[in-house]
Amino acid sequence: MRFVCRNFGLSDLARRGLTVQEAPLAVLLLDVEAELSVWDRGRPVWSEEAFPVAELAYHLARWVRGPAGGRGDFGLDSAQAESGLVRVVGCDGGWQVGSVLAPGVWTSPVGWDVLVAEIERFDRSVREGLAAVGVDPAFVLGP
Repeated sequence: MRFVCRNFGLSDLARRGLTVQEAPLAVLLLDVEAELSVWDRGRPVWSEEAFPVAELAYHLARWVRGPAGGRGDFGLDSAQAESGLVRVVGCDGGWQVGSVLAPGVWTSPVGWDVLVAEIERFDRSVREGLAAVGVDPAFVLGP
C-alpha cells in the first residue's frame, strides 16, 4: 500500500488574496493541494486531483502519534470535502485504506508497522512538496 502525491499547488491562495507568508495554518492545510493516489501491489486503488494532501498528512500524523497510538480507525473529515475522504480501518489481516470516492474498494491488509512506515514516507513526500511551493513544512506539519 502506498500514498502517492504529485503536482503540488496553491491555486486558491491567490483567490483568497493571500500570500504563503500571510496564510494561517487552517488555510494552508486546505489550500496546499496535489494529485493523490493510493496504490496497492503496483496498481492504483483510487486517485483524486486537487486533494488537500497537507491536511491529510497533518491528521494522519496526529492519528498515529495520538494517545491511542492510532489503534482506532481513521477517517479524514476534511473541511472542504465529504466525511471519509480517506479511511484507514482495522481488519482481520491488519489495516486497509479506502475512500468514499471509491466505495467498497480497499487496499490489501498491511501490518501496523508497514502502515506507519508508509504514513511516515507520505509525510516526508508532503514536506518536500510543501517546500517546493514555498511553504515551510514545519509550520504546516510540525517538526
